[in-house]
Amino acid sequence: MDPATTFQQGLALHQQGRLDEAEALYRAILAVQPAHFGALHLTGLVHYQRRAFDAAADWIARAIAVNPGAPEPHSNLGLALLELRRPEHALASFERSLKLKPDVPASLNNRGNALLALNRLAEALADYDRALAIQANFVLAHNNRGNTLRALGRPEEALMAYANALRFLPDYPDALNNRGRTLHELKRYDEAAQAFARLLAVAPQQPYAPGMLLAARLQHCDWTDYAASSAAIAAAIERGERADVPFSFFWHSVSPRAQLDCARLFVAAEYPTGVAPLVDGPLERHERIRIAYVSADFHEHATAYLMAELFERHDRSRFEVTGLSYGPPDASPMRARLRKAFDHFVDVSGMADRAVAEMMRDRGIDIAVDLKGYTSGNRVGIFAYRGAPLQVAYLGFPATTGAPFIDYLIADRHVVPPELDEAYSEKIVRLPDSYQVNDRQRRVADITPSRTDAGLPEQGFVFCSFNNSYKIRPAMFDVWMKLLRAIDGSVLWLLDDNAAAVARLQAAAEARGVSSSRLVFAPRVPLDRHLARHRLADLFLDTFPVNAHTTASDALWVGLPLITLQGETFTSRVAASVLAAAGLPELVTRTLDDYEALALRLARAPAELARLKSHLERTRLSSPLFDTDRFRRNIESAFVTMYERSQKGEPPASFDV
Repeated sequence: MDPATTFQQGLALHQQGRLDEAEALYRAILAVQPAHFGALHLTGLVHYQRRAFDAAADWIARAIAVNPGAPEPHSNLGLALLELRRPEHALASFERSLKLKPDVPASLNNRGNALLALNRLAEALADYDRALAIQANFVLAHNNRGNTLRALGRPEEALMAYANALRFLPDYPDALNNRGRTLHELKRYDEAAQAFARLLAVAPQQPYAPGMLLAARLQHCDWTDYAASSAAIAAAIERGERADVPFSFFWHSVSPRAQLDCARLFVAAEYPTGVAPLVDGPLERHERIRIAYVSADFHEHATAYLMAELFERHDRSRFEVTGLSYGPPDASPMRARLRKAFDHFVDVSGMADRAVAEMMRDRGIDIAVDLKGYTSGNRVGIFAYRGAPLQVAYLGFPATTGAPFIDYLIADRHVVPPELDEAYSEKIVRLPDSYQVNDRQRRVADITPSRTDAGLPEQGFVFCSFNNSYKIRPAMFDVWMKLLRAIDGSVLWLLDDNAAAVARLQAAAEARGVSSSRLVFAPRVPLDRHLARHRLADLFLDTFPVNAHTTASDALWVGLPLITLQGETFTSRVAASVLAAAGLPELVTRTLDDYEALALRLARAPAELARLKSHLERTRLSSPLFDTDRFRRNIESAFVTMYERSQKGEPPASFDV
């Protein structure tokens, strides 16, 4: 056998995509010439193309040992290391490649990707810019530049970068996908839907694209083929396809078990596997249990509105409390309040996921609490490295994470009854009242606007639903329109979430025989003023399958009764939990017909509504829902139980507080 001839034959097969045949020839060469650089390198590339990244890195490293002066294998090793979620090592490989052969656009782009993974955004942007200065039509660099601009909070510039990529390659799936996601973040939902529809047309197997299209449509109340689209996504997930991301899947899924399947598919694809945990086993016992709350929402945000007082009230004789913030460091009063609420408040927004996990390990954090889950702007990757012996999901993501590195989910008997435990990857901790904490310092503006000021009629019954537009479904909207037709002079007061949603809801009302003038849209205003205007409404109508969460507590805090429809999923049971803790379980229904009947009965029974409002006003500060210190004691008891189990070497287990 002539190794040179055989190598050329193998290379030809490789270029045709006949990987098994090419590898067989490379192996034949190595059997007689073990240090053949080309055969070692290309065997590594064969494994890379098969997504066997560990093997790829091993083979390419062997090629580098034979010929360390060749730049290409250093770059290819970096690519394999990036796939293995080892960006620090990948960066070193790209650096070596560029030192051997500077100003190669592909290597600059690759180094930019490593820097982006390390959250070194300005340096990444500089590499993409340098690559594009050399090769203006470099589509990958345009796309990656857009991703970096998005991460820097410059979405309009990101859109321009994606447009440049699409100018050179109009059907490039990654750019279409990223453009759609950026438009979604900018609340340009109709344009986002168009981008995702185009993506599905050119790349029907693109992961998550069907779910992203449906989510964009739901945001502006485009219910085109809603039932069929939702069913198709659920069926695809059952087949093991990544048809949706966990966050948008729970917007339409009514099955907690399907949500678990979706989450597990997502975790397996998106987070490192086979990475040794930074912390393996309990830490040495501390005088105070060290808790870290990790979130992007330590500013004017629903999570902060609920949790601020809990952070302030934690028993400092037993707990040392740290806030790790990777969100925007705004100058809001809430941000200032939160900084004071923690024993330690650390801005980790400029740090890579692994570096944050290492910080938790180095600070001796016993329990790390993820307040985001898979919601927008999350950093679940921090927890994948396990920087704390116990990792807990709470509040921000009302579903299972499906993640093997999250030990516990804090819930209650309403949102996760015991018969549904198997639909959750975490062990369930059930608090005795509601899982939802509340801040009793939430201020309600002293001045209540007039109905005229709020755009409401002076007379007539006011139904309201201040949920975000993506939660509104055609079946529920049908019921709302029936209520308006049944109650003369009534109106439905909704949140003005985005102009496209307003227009579609108005059209949907007209199509159901209700004048669009009977839909009143409330603009967004500061929280205290928003709470005050609740006083003008008579009854809050909840949504399904995603209930009101913070929005439900807002209504009850101001004394506005709320009726809900309960399903099986966490998201469809939150309002039931909140109502039970407020002492109003009778406002929970289990069928759409019962929901409609209850709303109609209350709208025709002013004395009953007055009784409900009186109950809320009378018990506001004594009900479990708004007793922050009671909640504090309950969740601290949960933390102690988790901690003591861990200290004894016992695995996580579900328990009731």
